[in-house]
Amino acid sequence: MDLAAWLRLTLVPGVGGEARRALLKTFGLPEAIFAAGSGALSCVVESSVADRLLQHDCAAAIDTALAWANQPGNRLLTLADAEYPQQLLTADDPPVLLYAKGRVDLLNRPLLAIVGSRNATAQGVRDAEAFARALGEAGLGVVSGLALGIDAAAHRGALATPAGTVAVIGTGADRLYPARNEALAREIAEKGVVISEFPLGTPALAGNFPRRNRIIAGLALGCLVVEAAPRSGSLITARLAAEAGREVFAIPGSIHSPLSHGCHQLIRQGAKLVETARDILEELRWENTVAIRAMPASASDPIEAHEEQVLACLGDAPSTLDMLAQRSGLTSGELLAILLPMELAGRIAQLPGGLYQRLR
Repeated sequence: MDLAAWLRLTLVPGVGGEARRALLKTFGLPEAIFAAGSGALSCVVESSVADRLLQHDCAAAIDTALAWANQPGNRLLTLADAEYPQQLLTADDPPVLLYAKGRVDLLNRPLLAIVGSRNATAQGVRDAEAFARALGEAGLGVVSGLALGIDAAAHRGALATPAGTVAVIGTGADRLYPARNEALAREIAEKGVVISEFPLGTPALAGNFPRRNRIIAGLALGCLVVEAAPRSGSLITARLAAEAGREVFAIPGSIHSPLSHGCHQLIRQGAKLVETARDILEELRWENTVAIRAMPASASDPIEAHEEQVLACLGDAPSTLDMLAQRSGLTSGELLAILLPMELAGRIAQLPGGLYQRLR
């Protein structure tokens, strides 16, 4: 009955998050809200909202949500739950209820948001995946929006690490969007967690995605923008992160690329320019030393020796990641963390087909 009352509070249409939280602050739990009369509710919200709360019949939707929550791996998290993400409570407009599918423990672990263009370049996809993997190996999970392009690459990189990933979607938790990411979404639900604030059955509506972005920003310690055009949704997420007091990071790119303009705009506005995952960890004062060797801090760091080792292994002919792993004895994750800054520094180039070549 308690959970049914929370669902009722969120399923009545036309009642916004601010009104819900005001009612909870005044009356306590949802049962007390619905036990109060219209007059008492009208002292907190508009009378039309009070009448809608008491008169709207959403019993069928409540039953559907409760049945969904009873399925293995599914959870409904309310503001009163200890497992509700505490980081989200420090941001504006935290959702009253979340639909979660997967490992809800990840919601209260340190996370970094990685977002960017849906129409990402091949280099942008590689950067997002490599940064996510390097951050994950340092113990920092990744939160993103399960969109095509940069979001999907970030999720894939984080899935390869113990830190895991959180996908915040703009549809109902029973719907997978976009369809091209269906397999990825199912993998995240198994190894990470997929969350939504929208009722079950909610389709992909354009207005819901900016609302999803505030959750991405609120869950994270900071937000990294990999590629973004001006006035893109990624810049909205970055702005929301800054407004919530989170750190904002951006990867620079070519002045000739439209997808670099958004990142350059953020840097001009005060975002930290980053070239390696280590730049992010240092700014966050991250003290987890797991796989820290894969993120250079100074010339004396062992990573310098690894770079020379990788260059020697590359030789004169292009090589795949697997070939480099065999020759160097390093893992694929370690190699990706090493190769990215080398590529940005112009020491190597990535060729079509996943080949790496030394530049002279």
